[in-house]
Amino acid sequence: MAHYAMVINVDTCVGCNACMAACSQANQTPVWDSSKFRTYVHDEEFEKDGRWVRQFFPRLCNQCDNPPCVTVCPTGATWKEESGPVRVDPEICMGCEACAMACPYDARYPIDRGDVAHAKAYYGEAFLKRTHPAVDKCDFCWDRLQQGLEPACVETCVAHSRIFGDLDNPDDLVSRIVASGKAKTLLPEIGTGPNVFYIDKLPEGLANE
Repeated sequence: MAHYAMVINVDTCVGCNACMAACSQANQTPVWDSSKFRTYVHDEEFEKDGRWVRQFFPRLCNQCDNPPCVTVCPTGATWKEESGPVRVDPEICMGCEACAMACPYDARYPIDRGDVAHAKAYYGEAFLKRTHPAVDKCDFCWDRLQQGLEPACVETCVAHSRIFGDLDNPDDLVSRIVASGKAKTLLPEIGTGPNVFYIDKLPEGLANE
């Protein structure tokens, strides 16, 4: 059984937002509302060693090994697959947003009936993937994984900043980057066990793979 994870190399992200566009297209997220994307690329400027530095920082659901959003869900609409992704069943979700309040990564957002109606007109009824409101999130493009494809954000990343793989495969690039100890997670101290890792430079010997 695979253990899916993602490594994001913030050193190579150019902030083109192609990942956000690809995610929206693949998952029919409400592109008419800028607060409702499954993944964001934050544009940050900060002072370092006496000069201003601009850096792009992609964020998404961390597909936690110990996901607080699953624990608090009163209906079982949110669950974790054995291979790692945390998923949502919109037909069971009652929209209480307990998951959104429990998530320390601010990775969940509500899709309401207005969004569903808008999507029907925007994407076309014949192609509509979502017919129920729910508190949505990234699931590593679960439908694409079942087809042997990578998440849309990974496939479209022009700078190869997003690297997707299997932590249980010692030969996988993601597994080797994480094993190097140089990749870090967000808020490791709270014990959620994120499966999204960040690195500012690929370890020597892995940079050309």
